[in-house]
Formats: sequence, C-alpha cells, structure tokens
Amino acid sequence: MDNAPSRAMILAAGLGTRMRPLTNDRPKALVEVNGRALIDHAIDRLVAAGVETVIVNVHHFADLVIAHTAKRKDVRIVISDESDQILDTGGALKKALPLFEGEPVFTHNCDTIWAEGLTSALTRMARQFDPKTMDALLLLAPIVTSLGYDGRGDFDMGPTGELTRREEQRMAPFAYMGVQIIHPRFLDGAPEGAFSTNRLWDRSIEAKRLFGLRLDGTWMHVGTPEGLADAEEFLRDLKRAS
Repeated sequence: MDNAPSRAMILAAGLGTRMRPLTNDRPKALVEVNGRALIDHAIDRLVAAGVETVIVNVHHFADLVIAHTAKRKDVRIVISDESDQILDTGGALKKALPLFEGEPVFTHNCDTIWAEGLTSALTRMARQFDPKTMDALLLLAPIVTSLGYDGRGDFDMGPTGELTRREEQRMAPFAYMGVQIIHPRFLDGAPEGAFSTNRLWDRSIEAKRLFGLRLDGTWMHVGTPEGLADAEEFLRDLKRAS
C-alpha cells in the first residue's frame, strides 16, 4: 500500500511491575507468549504490514532488549535510548520524533497482541488513516470481547470514527489497544521530558482530529501473569479449532 507507514515505534521501556515475578530478570518486552517474546509478536505484525524500520525505546533491562532485537534480520531496528530517564509514552514519542523523518508512523505497545479478523488490523488502519484530517488513528477493542482488560473503557466513537473521552462514572464501549498511527504534527508543541500521550490525545479531541478504528478480532492485553495465561489459553484453543 502506497500510504502504509514504513516506520513504526515499539514502546518497550516500561518497568513491567504488574508482570512480576516474570519481569524480575527481564523486561516485559521479552516475556514470552506461546514461546515467542512479546516484542517479536509486535515486530512480526509490523513487518507483515510493510514496515521497514522499527524504532524501539529502551530503559528497563535495556541491554537485553538491544541484544534481542539485534537478531532480527527482516527489518531495520533503531534504538531510542532512555537509559538515563524513562520518558512515559508521550515523552518517548517526542524524543524519537527526529527518527520519524517527517512521516506518519505506527506506534505499538509491547504488551498487546490480538487474533485477527478477516483482514489485518494494521492494513485496515493504513487504508483508513487520512493525514489531512487526522492527528492520530487509534486501534480500539470492544471491551466486552477483550481478554486481560479490567478497565471501564477509554473512548466513545462517532459514526465517522471521531473519538471522545469516556464520561466520568460510566463505561465506554472501547479500550485503546496500544496501537495507533500518528502524524508528526501530533507532537507539535509537546513538552520536554516525561509526559503521557493522554495530553496530546485530549488536544486532538478538542481539535476534532483524533479518530479510532474498531478491531475486527479479539484483543489480549498481556499486562499481568494472569493476562498472559488467558492469552496463551485462548491462542491454544484457537489453534486447535483451526
């Protein structure tokens, strides 16, 4: 696809505290699901979607992530080093902005996997992303069919995909899966240092430039050992049924 991003960023710098004891000796990105590291699940999908360069930010057990990703020969890996200070999601994107080279990019949390529907979710995202009208396009999962997610949802979605925040004291139908396409302008005027992407989403919502795409499949949030066990059981059952 001509409009598919050729670059992506995987957010792999987190401390993985909710994944302990599995993260006592490794970063969350290297925790395995069905014998394959979470970060490799992410890279596999991105490569299949046409991504040629993957930026990986590192902090916790940085040396292990760098050594592991260096083994990939099917994609160019670029490290964004946050060893001195972890920058949170927004700060990580701001630090890596020069590596985007002015182009839209996929961003992908390392603790998210999913079973596809009829069409690749990343392919659908690339087709739907409109750089003229969108600062960011988020991949969203219906919370009623998600595994490993215990929140109240994040967003409501309008008929053309425009997003608004969940109102206080109520549930929202969709959860952010940790995958989006962002235009470099999304980071215009972003602060230095550590900050959350939520600040940028709120600004884009106000400008009516934040959009979502519903996942046609099943999302598995692998954020805890229990979430990992649920994901592995689901994937085993899926394999047996196919």
